[in-house]
Amino acid sequence: MKKDIHPQWYPDAKVYCNGQLVMTVGAAQPELHVEVWSGTHPFYTGQQRIVDTEGQVERFVKRLERREGIAFSSKRKKAARRREKQAIVELVDEEGGAETPAAS
Repeated sequence: MKKDIHPQWYPDAKVYCNGQLVMTVGAAQPELHVEVWSGTHPFYTGQQRIVDTEGQVERFVKRLERREGIAFSSKRKKAARRREKQAIVELVDEEGGAETPAAS
């Protein structure tokens, strides 16, 4: 086995979140800086907090709104086509229903 290939192990590495020490863990670095940990994560706290990285949330919301607008307009178009087909069927039934072919 090769010597000196493993990183140095720090059994009491400090974890910081927003500049505050939150816990100590074993790690390959003496200090860890994190944005979210279990004390601030919405799953554990029950509060909704969105961490927006480079506008990803905003882009998602815009895409969702655009998709809902498309879905709404397509539902309207489908309903209009359905009404047109129903009107055509009713018109054909009225015209065809009056003229019944004689049985031979």
